[in-house]
Amino acid sequence: MSHPEESRILVRLEQRDVGIRIGYITINNPHKLNTLNSGLMTDFIAVCEELARDDDLRAAVVTGAGDEAFVGGADIDEMAELNPGSARTFITLLHRCCEALRGLPVPVIGRIQGYALGGGLELAAACDVRVAAETAIFGMPEVRLGIPSVIEAALLPSLVGWGRTREMLLLGESFTAGQAAAWGVVERVVPPSQLDEAVESCVQSILRADARAIRIQKELIRLWEDLPPSAAVLAGIDAFVTAWESDEPRRAMRGFQAAQRKKSSGV
Repeated sequence: MSHPEESRILVRLEQRDVGIRIGYITINNPHKLNTLNSGLMTDFIAVCEELARDDDLRAAVVTGAGDEAFVGGADIDEMAELNPGSARTFITLLHRCCEALRGLPVPVIGRIQGYALGGGLELAAACDVRVAAETAIFGMPEVRLGIPSVIEAALLPSLVGWGRTREMLLLGESFTAGQAAAWGVVERVVPPSQLDEAVESCVQSILRADARAIRIQKELIRLWEDLPPSAAVLAGIDAFVTAWESDEPRRAMRGFQAAQRKKSSGV
């Protein structure tokens, strides 16, 4: 490891049942607001790539250690020493972290507490669902540090629209969890004491769905992001056909029909 022992990526795999695992990824650098340096980013990518190979994985949760920050951004101490060559290497590594999350074949839930700034907000944007504590603080302050907001900041217009994206990136102001929810940056905001419960609620909803259907759906959503509408519709037809290459749709629908018959008969 190129970083202190206390600065690392922690992974916990929770076995819920046969063939059902939930991955919990914690960015553990609390003495620096969980900011990301090159060593941590390299480890983060490796962790995500390993999880992606787990056929029993049903969902992943990513968070930061402690209560002060989800991820406070990229490590300014390291960035201050960059030059044009090393800057490209550094920012590409941060992009690969976001892409590794987006590339996981299962839903990724961002558990956001404290600060989610700069690269931390980009990492959150790379999650599929974001759940934030009411006390969380968001922002894209890069222009105040002499650099533009880049890489997965490009995901923000699809979440908040171009006008709000311009406001966030050009003014560099921080905003609250309530504002983040109103703008579409996060999906759920809860009191800090209920954060884990809210994340678990999302996990439970995922587990109630068919595992294969969830993976097909996530892959299709990724395609939709890059395709024009007409091609996105055709990709959906292909995904529907793919689902029927197993017997899972038939089993699920027959189960639903049986439940409906039981309900209507009053049994």
